[in-house]
Amino acid sequence: MPINSFLYPAPSTPTFAYNVANSCRFNVGSNDFLSRTIGTPTDEDKWTFSVWLKVTSDAPSNLYAILSSGNYPSAYETIHINGADQLFYHYNDGGGVNHGAVKYSGIIRDPSAWYNLIVSRNGTAVKIYVNGNDVTTAVTSYNNSTNVINKSGGTLRVGHSERERTGQSWNGYMSEVVLCDGQLLDETSFGEFDSDSGIWKPIDVSGLTFGNNGFYLDFEDSSALGNDVSGNNNDFTVNNLTAVDQSTDTCTNNFATLNPLYKQDHAFSDGNLTYTSSASDWDSAPSTFGASSGKWYVEAKVTALGGGVTRTTLGICDERDANEVAESEFGLANYSNGDTVGYYGASANQVYKNGSQQSGTWSTFTTNDIIGMYVDLDNGKVYFSKNGTMQNSGDPTSGSTGTGAISITTGATYLFGVTGYGGGASQINFGSPPFSISSSNSDPNGYGNFEYGTQNYYALNTKNLAEYG
Repeated sequence: MPINSFLYPAPSTPTFAYNVANSCRFNVGSNDFLSRTIGTPTDEDKWTFSVWLKVTSDAPSNLYAILSSGNYPSAYETIHINGADQLFYHYNDGGGVNHGAVKYSGIIRDPSAWYNLIVSRNGTAVKIYVNGNDVTTAVTSYNNSTNVINKSGGTLRVGHSERERTGQSWNGYMSEVVLCDGQLLDETSFGEFDSDSGIWKPIDVSGLTFGNNGFYLDFEDSSALGNDVSGNNNDFTVNNLTAVDQSTDTCTNNFATLNPLYKQDHAFSDGNLTYTSSASDWDSAPSTFGASSGKWYVEAKVTALGGGVTRTTLGICDERDANEVAESEFGLANYSNGDTVGYYGASANQVYKNGSQQSGTWSTFTTNDIIGMYVDLDNGKVYFSKNGTMQNSGDPTSGSTGTGAISITTGATYLFGVTGYGGGASQINFGSPPFSISSSNSDPNGYGNFEYGTQNYYALNTKNLAEYG
């Protein structure tokens, strides 16, 4: 999907009768996954798998595995996204013969969206549903008669390939992970179309018949992310995941992340919330969502310096200038369409608007400092804090007075993000933090988890955007 087709401020938000509280954030760089030994199945050849996914990169170099079993070069089955952003169900007999592959002919690459994937197997018949639509397309003659995903004694992996090889684990978010053993189910068991928006949304799956090997992972216990709540106690072993990988970014309340589809040379990790800059380029990462009204709060934590210097900027830009900003800096240049503001911490008083240094008093910041940004789009004001202390004597509650604020034009849609250079790195928190939080502050609607108070500003997610953005 081209960058300019992304919706601003965010995808439409249906009314949810059923709300999903948590997801799990998998990072390919730390080889995160879940695994368990498969027990005696209800029906080895009949099962249905459902998961909600949020992807985080343009395309993997090889594949990102969602579900797998078997051990290469022996027989194996996988459900994965390949290097062309295509979704595949694949079987190999271990003798070098591909007995079949079934795929979704579209691509899955939008980092601002949640996708529901359902794969069912009944003997040699395989179906794939994406967002409530049957998208099954046979690639080769599918004739395997041996099941591996539900075979007793095998190893089942959520978020990893059958090879358990570095670089092939899932890179993104998962929520509502369900396997029903012995049940051939269609899309209506896992979701429904919203009557107003037409968007596919989840329904409560707790009442399904799960069968002997079935499980339901809801990720609501951060100390046991492999906990099965189906009633079967088919718990998974947690591999490399930690409590911080529990997220409130879900298929019923979608949080902003950084957008990797803009042209740049930097690296993204931790669900597109950690940003590591290239050695020789000033580049920036705008957010997947923006807003044109309302009051919004975001935090950024510096995790690495660039050449011994703080080369991190937290800022905003007019979404019309996002492509240019992505190849440059927030605040440190003048763009053609609208305002951009950035707080650059290498030396004191380094707040810029449209390429001009602004008068005022702002502190330097360095590794482990947390910078807060309060964006009042109703009054056209931007405020900054450092480790909870307002900079330039700012008062985010001062409204049109804008005490200690930088003024911006109202009526435009703004994106939020970070800049880096020279190997510097930072982590951004839109309310679902990639780093440990000690104080746990939420916004007035109870959303988000922030280190410092939001001053009655809101986390950038779809439920808040539907109300205020």
